[in-house]
Amino acid sequence: MVAVLVVGACALAGCASQSANPAVRVSNWVSDVSGGAAIGTLRVDSANVDQALSHHEAPSAIRTVCALLTTDAETAIGNLPAPDDQLTTDLNNAYEKAAAAGDDCYAGAGGDARLLRRSSTERKALVPLLTTAVDRIEAITGRSPSTSTTAPTAGCDDPFASCN
Repeated sequence: MVAVLVVGACALAGCASQSANPAVRVSNWVSDVSGGAAIGTLRVDSANVDQALSHHEAPSAIRTVCALLTTDAETAIGNLPAPDDQLTTDLNNAYEKAAAAGDDCYAGAGGDARLLRRSSTERKALVPLLTTAVDRIEAITGRSPSTSTTAPTAGCDDPFASCN
């Protein structure tokens, strides 16, 4: 009876996933939270902010893309922690930088050059931070996650494949 309770409690607590090797845990986590797509989305969002600013879009259009960067970063933060402490740190650093860039951009969209410069600096730091996280995933799993932002074709459930 005690063994059944321990096994049941372990199953509820996720002990089986904790006993898997790190590559399996990280691969499963990347798949479960669409980790590669989240990284790709932040890269696209950041590029969209750059484009809106370089085309001198209206403040409302700039705020829209800036808000999307912040929202997507906050959504990604909600998927943490990853099953690897260093990966969690790497992703959190990137996601926090993206959220700050979006916030500063949004606040500066009405013409505050200081905030727009700070957002630009934060966005420039974002891509290397995301690359560090992808490199960590690859170091653990032996494979680089797909960072595609398009929906995979039916039957493609491999987060490390570009199935589009």
